Amino acid sequence: MRKIYYSLMLLSILFLASCDLTREPETTFTDNSFWKTDKDLGGADNRLYNLLSGFSHDTRSDELVKTSADNTSSGSWTVPSTSSNWTDPYYRIFTANNIIGKGSNALLSDNVKNRWLAEAYFFRAYYHFELVQKYGDVPMMLKAIENTDDPMLLSTRTPREEVIQQCYKDLDFAVQWLPTITNLPASDWGRVTRSAALAMKVRIGLYEGTWAKYHNLSSDYKSHLKIAIDAAELIINGKEHALYPNFQKLFLFDGEGRQNKENIFVKVYGPNGEGTVTHNNSRLMENTVSVTRQMVDQFLYTDGLPREKSPLKVSPEPSFNTIFENRDPRLGMTLYKLGEDAYKGAYIPFNNQHGYGYSLKKGFLLSEWETNSKETIDKMLIRYAEVLISYAEALYEYNGAITDAQLDQTVNALRSRVGFTAKLTNAFASTNGLNMLNEIRRERTVELLDEGFRYNDIIRWKIAENVLTTNMLGAKFVDSECTKTRAELAKRLTDAQGKLNGTQVYDEPDIYVIEIAADRKFNPAKDYLYPVPLNEISLSGGAVTQNPGWE
Repeated sequence: MRKIYYSLMLLSILFLASCDLTREPETTFTDNSFWKTDKDLGGADNRLYNLLSGFSHDTRSDELVKTSADNTSSGSWTVPSTSSNWTDPYYRIFTANNIIGKGSNALLSDNVKNRWLAEAYFFRAYYHFELVQKYGDVPMMLKAIENTDDPMLLSTRTPREEVIQQCYKDLDFAVQWLPTITNLPASDWGRVTRSAALAMKVRIGLYEGTWAKYHNLSSDYKSHLKIAIDAAELIINGKEHALYPNFQKLFLFDGEGRQNKENIFVKVYGPNGEGTVTHNNSRLMENTVSVTRQMVDQFLYTDGLPREKSPLKVSPEPSFNTIFENRDPRLGMTLYKLGEDAYKGAYIPFNNQHGYGYSLKKGFLLSEWETNSKETIDKMLIRYAEVLISYAEALYEYNGAITDAQLDQTVNALRSRVGFTAKLTNAFASTNGLNMLNEIRRERTVELLDEGFRYNDIIRWKIAENVLTTNMLGAKFVDSECTKTRAELAKRLTDAQGKLNGTQVYDEPDIYVIEIAADRKFNPAKDYLYPVPLNEISLSGGAVTQNPGWE
């Protein structure tokens, strides 16, 4: 670990100064000439935004699939020698610590200095939490490292609760000193604000509270949930944020910028049309992943009932598009229907779609696809909808109940935004034999689909051992609607009874089975945490230990 930490420390010291969030720094400044002015500290923080990850499509769960199974989701992963999952967050933590350590000595007023230090504190919490989600206990790093003899380079793993408490402390500092989003200058759009720090407390509190509860780690799990609830209420009652009225346009250029009050924390790309900071999200959507039938089945029918209960379900389905009929409108806003103008013309199922699942529409723009990896749509990393649905879940987990007024403020607000008129109420759930917690989780799943939440959700709910070991189901095959022939796909299509090779896998014929359950595994004794890279253990002289089951 010493060698890795030292190399990262050196990198974190270099290239810290830049005035423009949209480009890499052009020069290096010595400590003697830097860390003096408001501009210096703000420029140093820019490095944290340069390093911030943006678009990705997470194939670790039962949400998205690709041509071959992800090692994590299929349970076939092994202990790596090195991993960016470990080193990248520490690199960014060292960068934040360097700013905190050196920026604290700037001869500036507290109001000026702490405003910029608060950004570094935010990112330090952001990346420590990212490490905890994957590894559990991790070495906590709270200061800059100046030389290779620093004993912190050989730190042992800090208990996750201690790390999380430090995250809360860092975020409280950020809440105190960051500007509100209303007071953020237009030229600073994309920088973190008070509501971003509060929203991170919501995210961390919900995760740690439910992780502790369902993994039986702490009887005090409610303290984390209370932190999430309190932070969410501060955001909601602050009235700086609101749901954007058009769900489909939310993820396009229409939803960019401060005029969209749903934006809380955004990775800024662009400037639009110039391609200075870019991504290739639309290309990835076309060529890399597709959505499972399991996720399609999460979307309710217009009567507010799930597939297994609604009389509106049609079976057997005569067409690929049957799944969109009488459904939550978000389904048609998230996935492509047969014949819709899509990646290269009218959408045709099974036509070069990786994994042969349902193809993503959410956030796709053909004009951006045509720029060939020079896309500039911003990426929402935290949006107000997440705060609302997290608030609903935290309330229920904390109280064992949720009021209809709270459901209207959260779940039903999300439904109303898309014109889905079926409301979730306690009476409706009781009358129809619905589990309220499951319905809140369902709402979270469909609202946040392909936004990087599903894997972490099934991990904290401790249901990964169930949902990752089943058949991964793809799209409905209809001969007359596809360019592929039945003969080409027959070995993976369910029969008239929903069976594949004599085993019942679904209740619908001609569903493509992307991955067979027998080829998948998840060991609950070890797979809920990532294995620590071998080099981190070796270079620390054994101070860093391996996670249980990965020894």
